Amino acid sequence: MQFSDRLFEKAKPIWEKNHQHPFVQGIGHGTLEQNKFRFYMVQDYVYLMDFSKLFALGAVKAKDTRTMGKFAQMLDSTLNVEMSLHRQYAERFGISSGELENAKPSSVTLAYTHYMLHVSENGTLAELICALLPCMWSYWEIGKELNNIQGAAGHELYGEWVSMYSSDEFGSLSIWLIDLLDESVVGKSDEELNSLEEIFLNTSRFEYMFWDMAYKEEMWPANE
Repeated sequence: MQFSDRLFEKAKPIWEKNHQHPFVQGIGHGTLEQNKFRFYMVQDYVYLMDFSKLFALGAVKAKDTRTMGKFAQMLDSTLNVEMSLHRQYAERFGISSGELENAKPSSVTLAYTHYMLHVSENGTLAELICALLPCMWSYWEIGKELNNIQGAAGHELYGEWVSMYSSDEFGSLSIWLIDLLDESVVGKSDEELNSLEEIFLNTSRFEYMFWDMAYKEEMWPANE
């Protein structure tokens, strides 16, 4: 069994809750209130600004030019392709580029991104991958599942989202990171593997918290 298989099995209960969350199900069935998705789009943009920094850190921690180049490519794609598409998509929900650029993070967004950055700045390449992988991998799993719902990929508002995250192109990025992680953990002790597992599970938990935050449109618990 590869280490990634172990992580997948351990994270299953958390990921299943993600799949069944009313926000995610609302996207798949086209029933999600637009204001909730609008809130999500703004916070996801804020999230992506910090998430993209993980790819830069990956290039720094990589041991060979091939891996450095792949992380650099993912950084460029996130900043200059994905975030541009995000801005275009956001316009359909009445969200301007200015609103996205000036948005403040919610409590969950702030905690999530700061945790990933803390782990990645202070840890190894394997720790960095375990911090960022649950987001990409779980989105791919969600996208594939929602794509099986009749009409989900053709929905006028949420179809693009489903199509993007269920695509082979997006999935290939997760597969590359999964393979890199399995290569990176060869020879590591049980103690080190347990620590990596906890990072992976923590960011999986943050993924659930992010869906829940978006559904509740909650900036801070006291709604300040």
